[in-house]
Amino acid sequence: MLEKKTLDYEKVVLIGVINQEQDEEKCKEYLDELEFLAYTAGGEVVKRFTQKIDIPNPKTFIGAGKMEEVETFVKENEIGTVIFDDELTPAQQKNIEKILRAKILDRTSLILDIFAQRAQTSYARTQVELAQYQYLLPRLTGLWTHLERQRGGIGMRGPGETEIETDRRIVRDRIALLKKKLEKIDKQMATQRSNRGALVRVALVGYTNVGKSTLMNVISKSEVFAENKLFATLDTTVRKVVIGNLPFLLSDTVGFIRKLPTQLVESFKSTLDEVREADLLLHVVDISHPNFEEHIASVNQILTEIKSANKPTIMVFNKIDQYSHDTIEEDDLITEKTSRHFTLKEWKKTWMGKMGDNVLFISALNKENLEEFRNRVYEEVRKIHITRFPYNNFLYPEHISENI
Repeated sequence: MLEKKTLDYEKVVLIGVINQEQDEEKCKEYLDELEFLAYTAGGEVVKRFTQKIDIPNPKTFIGAGKMEEVETFVKENEIGTVIFDDELTPAQQKNIEKILRAKILDRTSLILDIFAQRAQTSYARTQVELAQYQYLLPRLTGLWTHLERQRGGIGMRGPGETEIETDRRIVRDRIALLKKKLEKIDKQMATQRSNRGALVRVALVGYTNVGKSTLMNVISKSEVFAENKLFATLDTTVRKVVIGNLPFLLSDTVGFIRKLPTQLVESFKSTLDEVREADLLLHVVDISHPNFEEHIASVNQILTEIKSANKPTIMVFNKIDQYSHDTIEEDDLITEKTSRHFTLKEWKKTWMGKMGDNVLFISALNKENLEEFRNRVYEEVRKIHITRFPYNNFLYPEHISENI
């Protein structure tokens, strides 16, 4: 369980399922991530429930027996919020609310709520509001029969706090208005990007909470908000960076996550234009996470969706100071060695080694191996810069020696 520093957290119960797509180990990992999401939103997880079920119950998602077990626990412990790891249908959410008499959220609504908390600029707030309305539209019928849901807390931020929003027509009109507003802002941002000139553009991409903002602060000597919570950064930040005497633009983008709500992918596609228009991607990975390879796959999938998978990319494995591997005792010969037992040296001999110079191992927080990182980024940016400005090639030396 995550340690809580204050007493202002909502008591939360998590529910996940074990099926053909996710075994018990993967279910536990997803619930770990869901707990981190709940903590980020302001919740304290007091219990988890899991059930082996091949096909979700169309009425209540989980079986009747498990639902009775959850109902008893919720009543006895005065639980106010129950969060499911998978997306619920409007009918399932309505039925579960009637049984448990608690606030029912799924992974999608929880992520939307965190985005609503973290959105700082008008652009980000507009994108989140659009995603929330698109998610709420099919759920309006069941949603507004419970006026006590307006009491606030996790999942209650953003749109839908006045009774007038029950009118579907008004909600659809609002969605259309938000889309027009985003189109207008998109044009303004496109103009801003075109005004930056022909400088090489580098974008930091990666799973949420891998240290992109920390790395951004170190490289650009700026003060981008960084915190050990999911989705600490929503708004794209662009800084002009100079390594040696070579200037380029560095952007920090919103982190990705598994099971990212489709509404958010659609709403934030315009924000990801910084990634689409980048000349070089720095794919930051938290190598201390036991399932970092799955995180890489999730990021690559989203990069494919936004047509950016084939861009020049450097894999930056961050948090090497926190990396630890499982060990096998000499007398425990039955245990099969897996990737979780690899040392950093052994990882470098796997598929990572085949990527050659396109793999780096650093600690942005402790500033380990940053000179190597700096030189590698300089070399890649220089290659792009030479093709764009061949006449000033003589200005740039082969290597740099300044420390960050």
